[in-house]
Amino acid sequence: MGPAVTLSTHADGLDELFAYVGAQMDRSIERLGEYLSRPSISVTGEGIAETAAHLAGWLTELGFDAVVHETPGHPVVVARRDGPPGRPTVLLYGHYDVQPPEPLDAWTTPPFEPTIRNGRIYARGAGDNKGQHFAQLLAIETHLAVHGELPCGVVMVLDGEEEVGSPNLDAFVADHRDELDDVDLVVTADGPMADGDRARLILGCRGVLAFEIRIRGARRDLHSGNFGGAAPQPAWELVQLLATMRAADGRITIDGGVGGRSPLVDDADLAAIDAGGTTEAALRDVLGVERLEGPHDRSVAQRLACWPTLTINGVHSGWTGPGSKTVLPDEAWAICDIRLVPGQVGSDVFEHVRRHVADRCPHAEVTNLTAMEPSRTPVDSPWTPLVRGALAAAHGYEPDLVPIVGGSLPEHTWTGTLGKHAFITPYANADEANHAPDENLDLGCFAAGIRTGVALLAALGQHAAASAAD
Repeated sequence: MGPAVTLSTHADGLDELFAYVGAQMDRSIERLGEYLSRPSISVTGEGIAETAAHLAGWLTELGFDAVVHETPGHPVVVARRDGPPGRPTVLLYGHYDVQPPEPLDAWTTPPFEPTIRNGRIYARGAGDNKGQHFAQLLAIETHLAVHGELPCGVVMVLDGEEEVGSPNLDAFVADHRDELDDVDLVVTADGPMADGDRARLILGCRGVLAFEIRIRGARRDLHSGNFGGAAPQPAWELVQLLATMRAADGRITIDGGVGGRSPLVDDADLAAIDAGGTTEAALRDVLGVERLEGPHDRSVAQRLACWPTLTINGVHSGWTGPGSKTVLPDEAWAICDIRLVPGQVGSDVFEHVRRHVADRCPHAEVTNLTAMEPSRTPVDSPWTPLVRGALAAAHGYEPDLVPIVGGSLPEHTWTGTLGKHAFITPYANADEANHAPDENLDLGCFAAGIRTGVALLAALGQHAAASAAD
């Protein structure tokens, strides 16, 4: 691959490209609004096919070979445009599906009627993830408009199922590996920037295992007076079972060492996580709470990144309407997730969960709902200085280097299945409100995202030139 490109190299030749980005911003914001007005909700399927076709059409107009690939779920859009001979090829990943907009009455303006207020555009998908991969597409357009060609090869992969865990992406990439194996690195623009909208380069993320625990009792709901004290009580059994899986201070107590720190995170990583992560005071302020859960012998930044967590997403049983109904429910169930850290495998962790439950409540049913594996790219990857330099050129300062973050993306598809180094470069503001009402994207962050994409493609071209000179 040749030597890594220094930060100063990225600034070379960018003035004209950045000037074009600035001159086009009003039109770019208008076009972003049009894109955001298209619903593409993966949970319901609304607008998915239409949005995939729209993206493929746009990429075709840009000179890409674009294909909408059907999967057992929603389509994956894959588009390729080769660069000059001998230049690297970057795979840019994003997802065109969005979360459901409910509750609708909590939005200030309708979720699919993009509205600009105070320098931000408000709409479902603004930050997660339409606005971010749209910035990547505009970066491609910028190079083509200014120079008439791309400085490197580009493959776009736009997923239609990320918001439901990308259940078909990994198998799709495995089936099409021969077509993607020439990719040199993968860059995902997703997630929020650091506090204060500071740029960061992320090299890994936790995975997630989702599972259901269900306990059944009598064949029907019972009268709590006539049968309470003798009939099985699934709700109590469930509560007591869940209490064996996590201690009051937040430590996971599932048998088999499920709760240990990532074995792939060393002391240098911990220092970087603490340096670039949030503080307890800052997080309490963001959340509007006076307390945070523990364990308090670990920094909050480390708890959010390199330790697994167990979350009860929902508990369901019996009467939940107004007033009282003296019912003894016939079943109870909980949906839970475990955030997996690098070094863990979803199927192995699920087997520990299954055994833990079987030992304590043999009649409970445990179902593996979905799993997304964790991912990690080495800090000393030869591509790290190049991607970090692109962020520096776009923002005017060196971004934070973050070994791993707590959220989950299908990065393991790139680092595991495809075997490439993968990087996450968030373009959205820290308070983007993704998955929530009034999701938004700061327009200054949007512009910086386009510049970052422009600088990344330029740097890859310069990297090839430096390698050839050697």
